[in-house]
Amino acid sequence: MKLVNVLRKECIAANVKIADKASALLEVARVAKKSSVLKNVEEQEILEKLQERETLGSTGFGGGIAIPHCRLKSVTDFVIGIITVDEGVEYDALDGELVKLMVFIIAPDTESDKHVRLLSAISQALLVPGAVKEILAGKASEAIFESFMRFSRADIDAADRTSKNMFRIFVQDDEVFHKIVEVLTMTEYSSLVVMDAENIQAYLAKMPLFAGIWSDKHKDFCKLILAVVEKKLTNETLRRIEGVTGNLDECSGIMVTVQELVYCAGSLEK
Repeated sequence: MKLVNVLRKECIAANVKIADKASALLEVARVAKKSSVLKNVEEQEILEKLQERETLGSTGFGGGIAIPHCRLKSVTDFVIGIITVDEGVEYDALDGELVKLMVFIIAPDTESDKHVRLLSAISQALLVPGAVKEILAGKASEAIFESFMRFSRADIDAADRTSKNMFRIFVQDDEVFHKIVEVLTMTEYSSLVVMDAENIQAYLAKMPLFAGIWSDKHKDFCKLILAVVEKKLTNETLRRIEGVTGNLDECSGIMVTVQELVYCAGSLEK
């Protein structure tokens, strides 16, 4: 699927004045409705689904950017649009900053895999240095469209079998685990899985030879995250992880290893 085919030019609005987050979601629903893909969907239904998604956590992920998105059972294709807000709008963003750029996704309910890939592709495009500034400078929908596409991957399904790394992330903290999973899902990846693990003390403590050595209770929580990531995104992925954990060299309860893959093919369902 090519991003250029689902970014709808009729769903791009420049320098809109928006009072608050509620008004922002209303504007997203209004602009999205301009697409013929949503001709049989009521604007109110789009708004309600957007609001429902926000109850799970703000889609304002920082840096003046928000990616509001929702899924609709009655939709058969994706609708992506862009709204710029030069003055910014309070959006409950994770970093507390005003949101000036909203890239929204209205997705079919049955296309979870492509939905996640689109979220990843959009977030990667907006993290390119200078991308947000250039997009916000656009005063017309055509200029905004061209700027966004210049920083985007042409095909979100394109894959290179030999240019990927395997991340192994061992996590012993529940809260940190959930934050890292959220960070990784906003990164372009080929596969991402989570495995239950158990610290070695849990096994050794049950063996007669080692019984009684550990008087303190070992940590019960332990997860192993496996992620296949493009090589060119390795440093960015590590930076995002450390945005959650701080300097990994100074952390306990988490360990990250990265291995170059000689060959990688196939995919896993998400």
